[in-house]
Amino acid sequence: MYKNLPCIRVDGDKCEKGRHEVIDEVPLALFVNGRHVMTAMMSPVQLEDFVTGYLFTEQIIKSVDEIESIRIEQNRMSVITKNLFKVLGPKKTILSGCGGSTSFIDTGKLPKITSDYTISTADILNAAKAVLTSELHVRTGGIHIVALLDRTKVLAVSEDIGRHNALDRVIGFALRNTINLSKTWILISGRISSEMVRKCLIAGIPIIVSRGATTTLAVETAEKTGLTLVGFARSNKMVVYTHPHRVEGACAAAGMSAPE
Repeated sequence: MYKNLPCIRVDGDKCEKGRHEVIDEVPLALFVNGRHVMTAMMSPVQLEDFVTGYLFTEQIIKSVDEIESIRIEQNRMSVITKNLFKVLGPKKTILSGCGGSTSFIDTGKLPKITSDYTISTADILNAAKAVLTSELHVRTGGIHIVALLDRTKVLAVSEDIGRHNALDRVIGFALRNTINLSKTWILISGRISSEMVRKCLIAGIPIIVSRGATTTLAVETAEKTGLTLVGFARSNKMVVYTHPHRVEGACAAAGMSAPE
């Protein structure tokens, strides 16, 4: 996932030749039933999980059973689905910097989260300390980490230059392994965007947590659809933005009652 490249190291007034690990970024084109759907700039790992998760969160398929075959070759991912004549949207390019879809967030058309699944503040903080560290990140400083958990049990971890790609990958892993996503939560190293909230809603994941920031549209979308959104989960602190009844202790501490 990385290459050791030549560089010039500068330290104050000192300069010297050296080498540094740099994360891989490659273009990968996705074809569905022979049609070019999109090209993603991404880390070239766990590609079958990524394809499955992407097709599901973009609502090209409704279940993993709709996939007949996935073939990976060079910089091309080819998928055959059972519905050969399904109408697909225009092709697009997903850049490593954001990775979001071009679709407008219409909360009225998104699924609502009704899961009664809960986690504790200790679950969140312990997982953030244990999971959001990576030898690859230490070496390169250039990847995002996304984990899928059932309380304290880590079900899947993905590292990618794009956090949306990594989220699709862990969702794809869950679909391919028949994991009940309504009883899981997502932990990420980077910012929570409205597109990441949308992907969790499509997958039915009730809680998304980041050690970083979020956006106003992500919070607004999560609030309207029943998803619990938590940011800045690091050290012994966190910020619960929406539906705190799924974070054990958060409601009581704030003098609030959980919804009936």
